[in-house]
Amino acid sequence: MTTSSPAPGPGERADLTLDSLRALLETFSHLPGDTPVILQKDAEGNDWSPLWSGAEGMYEACTPYSGDAYPTPEVVAASTDEEIREFVAPDDAVRVVILCPRS
Repeated sequence: MTTSSPAPGPGERADLTLDSLRALLETFSHLPGDTPVILQKDAEGNDWSPLWSGAEGMYEACTPYSGDAYPTPEVVAASTDEEIREFVAPDDAVRVVILCPRS
């Protein structure tokens, strides 16, 4: 099955393609191979959505199926935004790669 995404408008990001996903994954090459990969849920929790972006973060599992994500300690330390500086991950949170769908 072949699908295509409409060209993004001004200021919009395009959905990830396999080429852009490969480039994104390369930005995580400094992380160990056993780093967990977390998928952000879509708004309804059950739809299929194009992959939109990815980021390094911290994750605390609440159940085997879901949990909470936080910025990395490096992002918190570098931020000048007070809200981010107060959003510190719990001690048992682990470093992860978070993949996000288009919302």
